[in-house]
This record gives sequence, C-alpha cells and structure tokens, in this order.
Amino acid sequence: MSKIAVVYWSGTGNTEEMAKSVLSGVSENGGEGSLIEACDFSAAMVDSFDAIAFGCPAMGEEELEETEFEPMFSAVSPALTGKKISLFGSYEWGDGEWMRAWEDTCKKAGASLVTDSVICQLEPDDEALTACRELGAAMV
Repeated sequence: MSKIAVVYWSGTGNTEEMAKSVLSGVSENGGEGSLIEACDFSAAMVDSFDAIAFGCPAMGEEELEETEFEPMFSAVSPALTGKKISLFGSYEWGDGEWMRAWEDTCKKAGASLVTDSVICQLEPDDEALTACRELGAAMV
C-alpha cells in the first residue's frame, strides 16, 4: 500500500478543503494517506512516504505563504530528489504564476511531478474538488 503525505497550509480553509479532497482520492484508490499541516512536516519525514502532495495558496505577489509553508518547503526541497510529488492550491488574483514558479522549483530540486497541478480561484468548486480527488488517485 502506498503511503502518501498530503502536506498543506491554509489561511481561509480553501486549501484545507482541497487537501481533504486529495486525501479522499488517496483513500478511495487504496492508498494510506496522512493529512499534515505544513508546520508539522520536516525533511526528516520525506522518506517515510512514497509520495507527497503539497498544497499552498498564492500569497502577496503570487508567492508561497512565507512564514510557515515556504520555510518548510525550502527545508524539505533537497530531500525531494527522485520523490513523487504533486502540487495544489487556491489563489485570489493573478493567473496562477505562483504555481508555475513552484513547479519550476520542484523540477530543479529533482522531484518528479506525477500529475498536473490543481489550482482554483478562491473557494474550490465541484470541478476543483474532483480534480483534487483525481490528483490523490494519481499519487497512489
């Protein structure tokens, strides 16, 4: 059974809702999922999982949340070489530039993006939640 971490940061609850849908997709497809807030995840945990789904909304000038998520992600990035990962998150303005930049960072770290990233504007609708479940399924 694949062990999948769903690591996220959420300020308004939108990304948390997306994370729970990713977790459902993992569970519905025979994986063992763990929902972990960014502040509780570290590089030492990376090898405990077969794959990791990271979720973070766009903040400020279309950047990752900078007090908890970005420092955690920077610390775990060196451990992501060869690791299967996926990305998801919500945004309020812009065009998703933060996600494209994040994907580039992951590729440079040597991580393997196993599926297209999922983004949505503000609250996730049914289409976004379905896409998150599919992302979770692809992680298994």
